[in-house]
Amino acid sequence: MPELPEVETIVRGLRPQLQERTITALRYDWPRTLHTPDAPIFAARIVGQPVRAVTRRGKYVVLTLSPDTLLIHLRMTGRLYVVPAEAQAEADRWLRAAFALDDGRELRFSDVRKFGRCYLLDDPAQVLGRLGPEPLDPRFTVEAFRRQLDGRRGRLKPTRLDQRVIAGVGNIYADEALFHAQLHPLRRVDTLNAGEIARLHAALQHVLRQGVAREGASVDWYRKADGSRGSAQETLAVYGRAGQPCPRCGQPVERIVVAQRGTHLCPRCQPLHDKNDTGRYT
Repeated sequence: MPELPEVETIVRGLRPQLQERTITALRYDWPRTLHTPDAPIFAARIVGQPVRAVTRRGKYVVLTLSPDTLLIHLRMTGRLYVVPAEAQAEADRWLRAAFALDDGRELRFSDVRKFGRCYLLDDPAQVLGRLGPEPLDPRFTVEAFRRQLDGRRGRLKPTRLDQRVIAGVGNIYADEALFHAQLHPLRRVDTLNAGEIARLHAALQHVLRQGVAREGASVDWYRKADGSRGSAQETLAVYGRAGQPCPRCGQPVERIVVAQRGTHLCPRCQPLHDKNDTGRYT
């Protein structure tokens, strides 16, 4: 699933192509893609609305229209790209919706697995309001991170994936941040001391900034808005590298399952000292 760096890259690619364009029509082949409101109402309501801004919140692409807001969540295999209306693109094999623009092009949404969703809302807070803070926002300090963790007793990996705690972080960057912070994914949140929280905060921002700089990790279906691949996968330390040597110590990287997610770690660099994890670490 595209995470913060991938969605941010897509947004940066779409912005100059969509900003100040007007949506003139919408066709769709999979009504469930248009989640809210129902597809026929969605298609009629969006016509004539101009695109005022193209931004990101968490894993959502946010198109500020007038008067509504269009939110697009790519889920596992969604792709967004702008092409001339008459053009045939490779990703059109899985085309679910196409937004016609006033310059003769279309914003197309392709989605192999059909899990992606679009929301047309008069108040985007109906969806975005439940998200946690943006991890690259200057206001997301170590102290702000600590407040988000206060009172939580779950394991680190599931907590990092909870979009109500931190927006935009998924499987890839959770694994990478925990590796750089030298923390085991099964470690309990309430056992972290102040130094470990600071280390995890720094690691998270590091891997996300690196992901944005390299325009996302094309490990599965993710492609940039122009169809090309990102290069963040070339710098991943543990994710997708099960059985390969840890770049820090040489121990083989392991893959375990945490909260039904494949999880990658170095057992030497990220030890879980107590498998029951009942004590407080110091």
